[in-house]
Amino acid sequence: MANEKRGNRYLLMLSVGALGVVYGDIGTSPLYAFRESFHVAENLAVTRASVLGILSLMFWALVLIVSVKYLIFVMRADNHGEGGILALTALIVPRRRQPTVGARWALILLGLFGTALLYGDGIITPAISVLSAVEGVEIAAPALEPYVVPIAVAILIALFSIQRAGTAVVGAIFGPVMIVWFAVLALLGGYHVLQDPGVVSAVNPAHGLRLIGDAPSQAFLALGSIFLVVTGAEALYADMGHFGKRPIRLGWYIVVFPALLLNYFGQGAMLMADPSAIDNPFFRMPPEWAVLPLVILATMATVIASQALISGVYSLTMQAVQLGYLPRFDIDHTSPREIGQIYVATINWVLAVACVGLVIAFRSSSNLAAAYGVAVTTTMVITTTLLYFVMRTRWNWSKLVAGSLTALFLIVDLAFFSANIVKVPAGGWFPLAVGLVLFLIMTTWKTGRRRLTAALKRGELPIERFIGSITTHPQVRVPGTAVYLFPDPGVTPPALLANLRHNEVLHETVVLVAVQTSSVPRVPQVKRATVHDLGEGFVQVVLHFGFMDEPDVPKALANIVDPEFGFDPDDATFFVGRETIINRSGGLGHARAGLFALMHRNASSPVQFFSLPPGRVIEIGKQIAL
Repeated sequence: MANEKRGNRYLLMLSVGALGVVYGDIGTSPLYAFRESFHVAENLAVTRASVLGILSLMFWALVLIVSVKYLIFVMRADNHGEGGILALTALIVPRRRQPTVGARWALILLGLFGTALLYGDGIITPAISVLSAVEGVEIAAPALEPYVVPIAVAILIALFSIQRAGTAVVGAIFGPVMIVWFAVLALLGGYHVLQDPGVVSAVNPAHGLRLIGDAPSQAFLALGSIFLVVTGAEALYADMGHFGKRPIRLGWYIVVFPALLLNYFGQGAMLMADPSAIDNPFFRMPPEWAVLPLVILATMATVIASQALISGVYSLTMQAVQLGYLPRFDIDHTSPREIGQIYVATINWVLAVACVGLVIAFRSSSNLAAAYGVAVTTTMVITTTLLYFVMRTRWNWSKLVAGSLTALFLIVDLAFFSANIVKVPAGGWFPLAVGLVLFLIMTTWKTGRRRLTAALKRGELPIERFIGSITTHPQVRVPGTAVYLFPDPGVTPPALLANLRHNEVLHETVVLVAVQTSSVPRVPQVKRATVHDLGEGFVQVVLHFGFMDEPDVPKALANIVDPEFGFDPDDATFFVGRETIINRSGGLGHARAGLFALMHRNASSPVQFFSLPPGRVIEIGKQIAL
């Protein structure tokens, strides 16, 4: 009973944290979604029919995209508890049967492009959220208008500065604020729904279809802003590893979804009674005395909205590093209980600089609105496409079931995608440009690493031959243990050959360690290591880590339970290779070879990445021409 209470208490804590981290983005859409839906469709009059039509499309977007697609199906496609488009892509990688190898690589590239687009959205979301927050303050204090950009910049810097505390701490701070926010959304909306209960008829999809039939061009343009009600859905999938499925689902069905529906329906009821309120329907909902407190609360909530994408970008970065699509970064695990809660300082400050740059360049949330949605809709289409292959190859669903469900999702996704793609000339080019640049970086790193590995293999010596030569020509052995890290088991590490050539000695015990990353998020401890005694004091160890595991090599070696293998980190010296890339623009091309060399030079040292003791590491360099 006590354990059950503790479990429920922890579930409640995670659910509250999820409200602050996961649902900040989607939870602040009522501030502008209804207003923008009519503003973009300039000739669409605010009538009872048009309000019910817009509201019906909003309702079914929330139901089909968030409640059904993401919460029920996409989150079911977790990779051992981890979510996000890269984890979804990893589910396809190991299959050899279906799809074919060529098709599988096409899907992997598609998933990488979707991942890159989320980085672009991760830059725009904090910028537009903070700008809209500060602009909301103008309603109560117009004199602050000249200070909007400086205040927004200061808030962004403060927001990114507290990320080091970790997702759990940030969620604990933001969660209670968002509970108040959703409660206020529900109360405001519920009051106006009681004034005109007939507004609930908007759940009938006929209202949305009638609007499309009567005013197709205006309805099409409105879809680009109606989509704002579901921005953040992809982020909640990417943040699944931070909190788990159950807290995220509980938060949506019990708190977020009812509060959003009540508020949207309340705004619709108010607009049917007073069409002039379309200038700012959200802030026209409360009585006059409550506007200032609501502006303050909305300011806090919109700042919080950026957290979902920030946390999601951390998760995507760690997955990309472990799967070999990005160079190594120093990744800090900020929770002893939830392994998915991480902080990546380099990414954090790159995002911060980019967000500040956007605020200074665009200067208003209205200018940024044109850039918002293009990246997310594109990623949603990619997610649906990848989900089909997971249904077929992982879940073994029939073509009829998987195809029918995918077709339903694609109809909705492509409708929103088409309505948002027209924003490209007005600012939508920015997230696409960011996505293309990051896609180039990821594919260049993957290709460069593959060519680097091939270059290293050209002079490789099988370890059996090396040990045979040691037997024939004995070398001077010194006390202690030498650990050589090299990715290919069965091959003599170049650092070992270089050390023997220059120092003409070998350690008494030589441990060859190959670190391999699996396509699953975590590898249990019992499956962490395989050990092979090669004779003559040589031992081959293969360490298996998941793409969300922290690859602590000394700890993994010390935890090996094998009567023939005993390892004392204090008695070991670690040898790692450090390659210097010489750009000769071989098959990689001059520009991409130079980009790879730059990334390789600035990648995090293997000393930090593999948690090696700095005072017991020797790095041995080698020049490689690409």
